[in-house]
Formats: sequence, C-alpha cells, structure tokens
Amino acid sequence: MDQVVILGSGPAGWTAAIYASRSLLSPVLITGNALGGQAATTSEIENYPGFPQGIGGMDLMQLMQEQAERLGTRVFFDEVTSVNLRQHPFQVQTYGATYEAGTLIIATGVAPRLLGVPGETELKGRGVSYCATCDGFFYKDKKVAVVGGGDSAVVEAIYLTRFASRVYLVHRRHELRAQKITQERALKNDKIELIWDSVVTEVLGPDRVTGVRLNNVKTGAESTLEVDGVFSYIGNLPNTQLFAGQLELDDAGYILTDRDRHTSVPGVYAAGDVQERTLKQVATAVGSGAMAAMEAEKFIAELEGHAYPARQG
Repeated sequence: MDQVVILGSGPAGWTAAIYASRSLLSPVLITGNALGGQAATTSEIENYPGFPQGIGGMDLMQLMQEQAERLGTRVFFDEVTSVNLRQHPFQVQTYGATYEAGTLIIATGVAPRLLGVPGETELKGRGVSYCATCDGFFYKDKKVAVVGGGDSAVVEAIYLTRFASRVYLVHRRHELRAQKITQERALKNDKIELIWDSVVTEVLGPDRVTGVRLNNVKTGAESTLEVDGVFSYIGNLPNTQLFAGQLELDDAGYILTDRDRHTSVPGVYAAGDVQERTLKQVATAVGSGAMAAMEAEKFIAELEGHAYPARQG
C-alpha cells in the first residue's frame, strides 16, 4: 500500500507531493493527461511571490516537479481510469497499473469550458485551441480571435501579439473582467482589437479555421470575422467525473471540502481548482496542496497509532 497517492500535476499536486515527501511518506503522483495543469498553459505568471520578473507557467511547474522528485516523490506519467473510494485502502486504477492508497489527494484541476458551437469540435487542433502558450507559434503573421474577457483571455491575447499580426478579443459584454493592469496593457496594444457585446455562434472552415460567425447580443446583428485561429477562454469545468457518486460535489461539479481540505470520505482530500470556485490562482492552489498533504500525514499517523505533533510551519 502507498501511504499517499496524489492525482494531478498542477501546483496543488506538486505542492502536496513536496510536503508529503518532506514527511518521508514517499508519495506517488499520477500526472494525468495535462502535465502541469492549467498553470502550465499560462504564458507568464506575474503574481506568484518570489518571481519579481514573472515566470512562465511551464517553467514554474517544472521547478515544482524537480523539487518534488528530489525530495522523494515517485512520479508516474499515466492517467487514472477509475477509483474506488468505498473501501480502504482506496483503489486507483490507471492505464498502466493499480494502486492501493492509504490516503488520496485529488488535485485533478479543471478543463476548458467549450464554446459549444458548430465547427468547434470538428476543427479542434486545426485552428481551434485552448492554449496560447502551446499553439501561438503556429500563428505567426496570422489573424486570431480570442474569446473571453477574464484574466486568462486578456493575458493570452497579449501573449499572442508576439506572433499574430492581429488579435481580436471577442467579449459578450462591454467591459472586461480582467485585472485593471492587464486591461490597460491590452487596450494600449496596437495589435489587439476589442469586439464588444458579441458571442461566437459558429467556427467556420471545412478543413482548417477560416473565420467565426458572430452575433451581437445587443442588436442581434450577425457578422463574419475572418481569422486563422480561435482561442477560447470562457471558463472551466472541474475534472470530477471519476468521483461522481463517491464524493459530495456541489451543483457545478466541484468537490466539497471543509477548510482543511477534507472531502466527504475520511482519508480523501481535495486541493487546487478542483475544489476552488472563487479564486483560481497558483498561490491558492499551493496553499491548499500543502494543507491536504499535512492532513493526509495526520490521518496516516492516526491509523498507525502514532501521536501527531503540532506543526509550526
């Protein structure tokens, strides 16, 4: 039996692994199919303490991984296919192996919310993308549309100006939701053009994206915007399908936890965006990952009949 099994390789997962490793629990971390989570798809992180010049999301995740592995985390590049939380040890099945877990830390994060319009699924990977960091290079001197008005959409629109000749930022409202400093950068960028009060109703192109059909939500007018790529940032959905019926979830599918990251099943903890509906930041994910690992350590100590020492930091 593995004392701690961690699902997910974003900041919450790596932090949980670091803390569990320092407690000599030799944790297992199963990365999932999105190494580094949402943080790894962020072009630049400027608000995580300790990096005054900012740091790329993938760079930060690689540093966290190196730290976790150096301390003793066993990393498996695999994807979980099923879990059984109705018995202890908990059963975790992946494509490559079966694990028995004394404690389980779920840090599976979120996945991009789809536009849900004709052409999106058919043209995914052929002009439709959810990761500017991954795909921006392919749009050198081309025109792209970024859909959304929050921090992710605006930050990635700015990032795409490194490559694209024109970036259209399509937002359903007439005011962006991103932080003011980020908005100001976008509004001052000559390569970015705001398209207000509009939604994408169709992604166009037989084999590759050639444009999008837009609808103005105030006037009802329809128009066509010629672009070579579409980047969608309209929110996320929690990756909790594996836990439905086994853990308590809220109405949006996020795992319900108490302040110490306990789920409805003793010995199972959740950390990061998979249980955070309000502030999805690297800093909050790191904090919850640390808390989950320390609570897992306490659970194991109690199982083994050991006294758990008070921690000061």
